[in-house]
Amino acid sequence: MFEAVQAHAARISDRRIDDLFADPDRAGDFSLSALGLLFDYSKTQLDTPIRATLLALAEQAGVAARRDAMFAGEKINATEGRAVLHTALRNLDGAPVLVDGQDVMPEVLNTLARMEALAAELRASGVTDVVNIGIGGSDLGPAMGALALAPYHDGPRCHFVSNVDGADIADTLAGLDPHKTVFIIASKTFTTIETMTNAATAKAWLAANGVSGEGRFIALSTAMDLAQEFGISADRVFGFEDWVGGRYSMWGPIGLSLMIAIGPENFRAFLRGAQAMDTHFRDAPLAQNMPVLLALVGIWHNQGLGCGTRAVLPYDNRMARFPAYLQQMEMESNGKGVAMDGSDLPYASGPVVWGEPGTNGQHAFYQLIHQGTRVVPCEFLVAAQGHEPDLAHHHQLLVANCLAQSEALMRGRSLAQARAMVGDQFTGDALEQQARHRVFPGNRPSTTLIYPKLDPETLGKIIALYEHRVFVEGVILNINSYDQWGVELGKELATALGPMVSGQAAIEGKDGSTAQLLRFVHQQG
Repeated sequence: MFEAVQAHAARISDRRIDDLFADPDRAGDFSLSALGLLFDYSKTQLDTPIRATLLALAEQAGVAARRDAMFAGEKINATEGRAVLHTALRNLDGAPVLVDGQDVMPEVLNTLARMEALAAELRASGVTDVVNIGIGGSDLGPAMGALALAPYHDGPRCHFVSNVDGADIADTLAGLDPHKTVFIIASKTFTTIETMTNAATAKAWLAANGVSGEGRFIALSTAMDLAQEFGISADRVFGFEDWVGGRYSMWGPIGLSLMIAIGPENFRAFLRGAQAMDTHFRDAPLAQNMPVLLALVGIWHNQGLGCGTRAVLPYDNRMARFPAYLQQMEMESNGKGVAMDGSDLPYASGPVVWGEPGTNGQHAFYQLIHQGTRVVPCEFLVAAQGHEPDLAHHHQLLVANCLAQSEALMRGRSLAQARAMVGDQFTGDALEQQARHRVFPGNRPSTTLIYPKLDPETLGKIIALYEHRVFVEGVILNINSYDQWGVELGKELATALGPMVSGQAAIEGKDGSTAQLLRFVHQQG
């Protein structure tokens, strides 16, 4: 399937990226502006023939038809027989979206209105802290968004508990006033073991401080009966349908904590930004479609050049959780080894995604990116303006570092340049040795997404951009990006191991390593 792409890779194997800029129109021809965002992919090896081949690959894979099927509510999540309609959660205009012939938009908009009413109530109630208890998609999205939009917080403080490790909830509750704290329990089934363990601990914490749990809990769940059994009234339960996957769910009830923090108006701006990207993705031709081009660059680097990893590098401290958010979105969606028809995938699937905010990463792992033996394609994100006008010089330095890193990755430093640097300090073999340590291979690809300022609408656009990028890559790879069977086996084994860890059950049926580790735990107890 990728033979033509790999043939291009062989053709340009000795070419340097910076040589492509002999074309004065290179930057303009290999970048795209849309919705106030500028996506620059000119610092990659893509040329016109490569891009044409990649676009033909997208056409051949049926990206446009599959996209239309998704927005139409068809059950493109074939293994689970479900539609994929997180986009309906930000369809603020309410245009009909049909699932099994029924328009889902009235209920979507009704739920949004209920969320807004509760958020307004809590923001005016004297509640000082809201603790969101969830894990995976019930945590990563709102936690990332709350940090990213910190300048817009004018409501209660938001905290996020996800890990079953008692340290997580203990550290979060320390210093909170139980009389002014509300908990959001985010679990579609209301049975997620980590979430419900933490929820029970929160309930016990309130009781230990003489505070009734009544009115202190909100459920984001479809299991109304279990939520009511926990003590949560029906008016504080917000459900969502099975056509919204967990890692795509922050646009609806899972985003309630973010709405409480930034207010309903700013949350709607967040939704509007995502809706604008949805419209662009649906309407723009593939060659001028930002999610499509972002995906094709990813396919080129992974399936074309064999780079099985990508670094996401936001030059914005408040986007610190964005790489972790993308880890789940991309690796849970496209980390598959089976094609849509159940056959083994004959090529590499999604890449390993990781990253940290700049400039911190420069003093950590950029050494490997610049001089290591593996090529790591990098994706830089940066705002043209910061939120602190009195600290404009900080932001100018931040932007300068971001642009410098992408330039350095591309240009590198030759041995001749390195010799010239240290020629007045060393001679002979010492000069050669010292110079070699200062050589940067360069020719390392990167893209840059730059935007005016990180406000709610812009954040919505960026997240939706990456969501659709995952979709396009999944279609081209011929995999189902919307199931996640790979997370299930560990859960099943953990349930069986629980009684063995606590000593309530004998160690049986376990391999020698697991049994040995269990015995060590018992010895330490």
